[in-house]
Amino acid sequence: MIKRLLTLLMLLSAAVPYSPAWADEYQSTIEMFREAIESRRFFDTAYGYAVFPTIGKGGYVVGGAYGTGRVYERGKYVGDTSMTQVTVGLQLGGQAYSQIIFFKDRNAFRNFTAGNFEFGADASAVAIVAAAGAQVGTTGSSAAASVGQDDARAIGAYHDGMATFTVAKGGLMYEASIGGQKFTYTPI
Repeated sequence: MIKRLLTLLMLLSAAVPYSPAWADEYQSTIEMFREAIESRRFFDTAYGYAVFPTIGKGGYVVGGAYGTGRVYERGKYVGDTSMTQVTVGLQLGGQAYSQIIFFKDRNAFRNFTAGNFEFGADASAVAIVAAAGAQVGTTGSSAAASVGQDDARAIGAYHDGMATFTVAKGGLMYEASIGGQKFTYTPI
């Protein structure tokens, strides 16, 4: 089972698009979240944020997700981060999404950047999509097709000093599983 999981994670990491214009991908993802109704106000008040242009997620009973990102403190790029997720339960399919995590204050920022940080299985994210029944989070059912991030009307809020938002990029996944997201941080 571990061998299958490692194979799946390797496939997911290979599915994450690599581009010579990597910085442009980060900037365009940040701009997408700046323009979204749900997340735009967080840029004015958050101490910092971590942005992941693409997280690939897939599963067949055992699943996983992987993505790399950048961490910003007061708008300045200060380090790199990666996210891994392992889930077990009824699940089938694959999807890709962008994610941003806002840090309300310096304490929340330090908690995230202290080394290894983990969201528990009860953590959730506000999905910024306009498809019926669409939801992207660390748990629950999800099926997504992004139409326009300005169309959704969910309200985001900080939980334990952090607020998470996602935008589906494509794919289809049914999931009723348990798992959390684990992050690593490396300062530049």
